Amino acid sequence: MTFLLDDELNLRLLSLLCAGKGLEINLLKLSKVLDRHRETIRKRVKELLRQKIIDRPIYPYIELFKEYPLLVIAYADLPNDGRTENWLSLDKNIFSAFKVREGDYNMMLFEFHRGLEEYLMWRDRLTVEGKIPERRVRIPSSVIYVSNRSILKYEPNVSLKLIEIEMSNRGKTKIGNVTLDPLTLQIMKSLLSGVGIKTNENLIGRDLQIHRATVKNRIQKLLRARIILPPLCRFPNFFVPPDFLLVFSMLELKHRSSDFEKDILHDPHISVAYHISQGRYNLLLFEVHRTIEDYLIWEAEYSKKYPLLFGSIKNNYLSPQMTIDIDQQKVSLEAIEDRLLHLTQNR
Repeated sequence: MTFLLDDELNLRLLSLLCAGKGLEINLLKLSKVLDRHRETIRKRVKELLRQKIIDRPIYPYIELFKEYPLLVIAYADLPNDGRTENWLSLDKNIFSAFKVREGDYNMMLFEFHRGLEEYLMWRDRLTVEGKIPERRVRIPSSVIYVSNRSILKYEPNVSLKLIEIEMSNRGKTKIGNVTLDPLTLQIMKSLLSGVGIKTNENLIGRDLQIHRATVKNRIQKLLRARIILPPLCRFPNFFVPPDFLLVFSMLELKHRSSDFEKDILHDPHISVAYHISQGRYNLLLFEVHRTIEDYLIWEAEYSKKYPLLFGSIKNNYLSPQMTIDIDQQKVSLEAIEDRLLHLTQNR
């Protein structure tokens, strides 16, 4: 139903929804669902947001994976300075960037593009505009191409289950500066699954100068077409909760295993998974672990369960301290803005 994206009002509405405008945390509903006083809930929610344990609620723009079907993962040799970091945080194609030590490379970028030709043109402009140095003064990037239409699993919030397991095993756990108790964990679980989030159709309607019923009707159409997903909160670092390690893994599977794929789909350590074709590697995993030691134990368990399945494995361990920028909605909002601009210019 991409015709819905050829409508100016829908695009303006999408821009607001994906920016989180008109979305509120419904304290009254949370207090009823969790059977606790509204003021108690309010204080816990305020602290989770203030300490950046969870992010503001938004409508995820899932259509982005069709509109930008090319995921580019680039190992780059770039100046480690404020100018480069400013570009990384502003560029509409860069979803996230990390500092790494990978041979000659010091940065790892995750980019969304409409196709290979657009990507190559984008790369050329970076040099012309002086955003990255010319090749004669840096090591050329090493690039991995992945299709966003080859996603095996997409559950960015699934790692909450790891926090629940920690709570169950230890009686308590700490995320960032917040020591979680059962109530705070239940609030997180609610918001990360979309429970207790309210859309203020009146506020959005005033912004767009349309009736609230029109807002509600159009949102329902966008949801049914899976252009957006229902509203929820996410972790600020998208793939992982605060303090957790993101492991970027490319695996060589020697044969297809339906049992292993089922395990991936149910494994809370895996937030996103892709089928890929990159040399000898045919599976890409974004994994969540507390420490490298936890990862090694986890990997050993899979190797024991499937002794003949794995060949080579290539990992990058990306800690919170290595994060340069992760902006969940930047690429989505720019894609919507580009559509809106194209539509208005071609009336």
